[in-house]
This record gives sequence, structure tokens and C-alpha cells, in this order.
Amino acid sequence: MWAFWQRPIKCLQGDGYAIFDGLGRALDGAADVPEQRTLMSAGDREKADGMFEQALQEVGARDPREFYRERLAELKERDPKAYQEAVRYYEETLIPSIAAGEAEPLAAWTEYGRRLAELSVAGRTVMVDETGRASPYQGPPTPGTLVLHLPRTAGGRALLVGLPAQLSEAQRATYDWLVLGRQKLRGGE
Repeated sequence: MWAFWQRPIKCLQGDGYAIFDGLGRALDGAADVPEQRTLMSAGDREKADGMFEQALQEVGARDPREFYRERLAELKERDPKAYQEAVRYYEETLIPSIAAGEAEPLAAWTEYGRRLAELSVAGRTVMVDETGRASPYQGPPTPGTLVLHLPRTAGGRALLVGLPAQLSEAQRATYDWLVLGRQKLRGGE
């Protein structure tokens, strides 16, 4: 689906103006317009959602969209420009690439979560295995991996990017400490 403003293929540019030839005919002195972007359709969203939900069921992974929505709401309030960038990526890259079969749904959504985290706070993304050992993020993660974005600034809490279906004890302790800020073990120990 193309928006009317994305159709031009060639344009004539001058100081403060551009004249577009919507049929793609070359104009004298025409410059190429940057690559056109595809907008998602309602059908694309339904198809991508179905593919993602099926992938979640197949591996028993948790659906991250709820905490991604929370992150989006925070971005909208705190940084409208970053919010618009996240929405644009969702509409122009995430959903169309999954619906077209160009991207594996779980990997694509995890990458979207990483983008949201990076737009929220500067830092680095890590993967935490079942033993609690962290390593630099190299996607896509395995289903048993906890994925966190660690802020560069001291005192900031880690942002959740991806949760395994079942947290190991070490992952639970890491999550409690870095994401929730708990300094005591569960169960009063």
C-alpha cells in the first residue's frame, strides 16, 4: 500500500522547493527520490499477528507486546520524536516484513524490542542464559534466553526486551535485581 506522497519516483529540486513527476518520468535535472517505503495494511497486521502468535505457541515463548506497549506509552510521553520513530519502524518495517515472510516473527519482534529500549535509553543489550551468565546480544536469542537492555548511566534499571517461557533461578534473580530493583531474594531469604 502506497501513500500518495510516496509515489513520486523522480523530482526536480531547487532552493526550498521540489517538483515531483508522479509517473516516474525523468525531468530535466531530476534527482532520484530516496527509496519508497511500504505502509502496512490491516491485512498485513492480521497476518503478521497470526504468524507471531503461532511462533510463540510453537516455542512456548512469552508474548512481549504488553511490555513493548508500556515502553511505547513512556516514549510517547517523554520523547515524541523517538515515539514517532518507533511507530514508523512498526508500520513500515516490522509488520510488512513479517507479513511478507521476509522476517522470522520472534526475531523481528525481539529486534523491535531492542529498538524500543535503545530509543528509551542509551545502553547495551545482553542475553542472560539459564545459569545467569550474561553475554553481548547476538540475535536471535534462543527461547530460554532472557534479553535485557542495560543503561549506560549508573543507577538506571535494565529494560526488559525478551523473557523466556520459564525463568531459571539465576535468570529470576537477575531480573529481580536489574529490572525490578529488588535487593532481597524472593521468599524472604
